[in-house]
Amino acid sequence: MLAACLALVWPAPAERARLVEAMARLDYAYLAGFVGLLVAVHFFRAWRWNNLLTPLGARLGAGRLLAVSSVGFMAILALPARLGEFVRPALIRKKGQVSATAALGTVAVERIIDGLLISLLVFAAFFALRGPDAPSWMMPTAYAALAVFTAAMVFLGFAMRWPGQTVAIAVTVSGLRLISPRIAAVIRDKLLSMISGFLVMRDRRNLIAFVAWSLAYWCTNGLSLWVLSEGFGLELSLIGAFATMGLVGVGISLPNSPGLVGQYQWFTQLGLSLYLGKAVGQGGDGLAFAIVLHGVQVVWYMLAGGLALLSPYVSFRELWEARGDEGDQGNEGDEGDGDGVGADRAAGAGGDKTGLERSNREESAHPTPAR
Repeated sequence: MLAACLALVWPAPAERARLVEAMARLDYAYLAGFVGLLVAVHFFRAWRWNNLLTPLGARLGAGRLLAVSSVGFMAILALPARLGEFVRPALIRKKGQVSATAALGTVAVERIIDGLLISLLVFAAFFALRGPDAPSWMMPTAYAALAVFTAAMVFLGFAMRWPGQTVAIAVTVSGLRLISPRIAAVIRDKLLSMISGFLVMRDRRNLIAFVAWSLAYWCTNGLSLWVLSEGFGLELSLIGAFATMGLVGVGISLPNSPGLVGQYQWFTQLGLSLYLGKAVGQGGDGLAFAIVLHGVQVVWYMLAGGLALLSPYVSFRELWEARGDEGDQGNEGDEGDGDGVGADRAAGAGGDKTGLERSNREESAHPTPAR
């Protein structure tokens, strides 16, 4: 996968000289501004997670939140196919009051809301660019991204309202029951436990706070991309910078190579070509910009994650032990993470238990979140 992604952006001999020239034109004052904004991006990206964890009763202190998040961000870069997304939930499960599966549910909510925000941004930007000269892939990409993440949001809604039925349909459609009923049952229980991580969808205060922090995160991210483009002397508009950021965000949601190498640069150049033309976007200037944009972030996240591992909040030993603890997470979910939180919240809202919820308890050893 890494080789295939590198092949997408590996420059021809004629382009390498232009690449070196473009790198030499970089204004380091703008690079420093980009790094400063990257620090803010990191903080916003990490801090908002507490608003997803709070409804589960697992709010973290500032030091632990930033440390665990930094290790998780590093793992997302280091591991292929976004396997690093499992690291934060595993670490939270070790010392927190929530199962890793429920914590993974908060990550799913985070990814879906992020995807919906950036797909809306991409759709709006591309819709404004539509016309006879627009590339044929542009609008289908915008429609597809918006459709996927809108469907995911609909799934969240159905999963919160009818958890048992939604999970049963998902397992049936996957065909797992035909392949292995035992595996299908395990997946069903895990999905029911993970739905408890969706509780923020019922918590208006924390949901609004999470969306606000997410908007700050993405706005700062787009601004940082524009600042770096100014350092390279690219005549990229602010809207073009945000559209490029959104396209990259959608692109790296796909299964990726380690470090996002090749994939990140390719989507960055694709976005630049829409606003600056293929000569710039696909040429040495565009590639130089994409390399620096990606490279600085890789260095930053690896450095932040490495320092976090040296802190008293996380360690390699803790990460290794967390994988062994996952086997008994369901029992913990029974004690506090599943029905307890959801039931308390439902009682506070004055709601009664439905027949579906009672049947879900009878069908599964893992309680489902109550409405």
